[in-house]
Amino acid sequence: MRIALHTRVRADKVAEYEAAHREVPTELTAAIRAAGVTEWTIWRSGCELFHLLECEDYAHLLAELEHLPVNIAWQARMGELLDIVHDYSAAGGKAGLPEVWQL
Repeated sequence: MRIALHTRVRADKVAEYEAAHREVPTELTAAIRAAGVTEWTIWRSGCELFHLLECEDYAHLLAELEHLPVNIAWQARMGELLDIVHDYSAAGGKAGLPEVWQL
């Protein structure tokens, strides 16, 4: 399945956000892949962030990562950098962007 997400980085934290993503912990990327993600891309336009991920089951992905210490630490770090738009908890698992059109 494809999931599109929207988040917003704080204007004063763009450089930190990009730097953090140059050093995503290997343990976290391995856990994301193990939970069924085959691809995850993030684009930035100003402070707006658009994510597109391919995964087997988004709710399963969130459940697998929810209690993982490396993910908890990562989410805390992202919480410092983002103006939260999307709820990445299991409760927000169905809050992806609705698909409007596809070619």
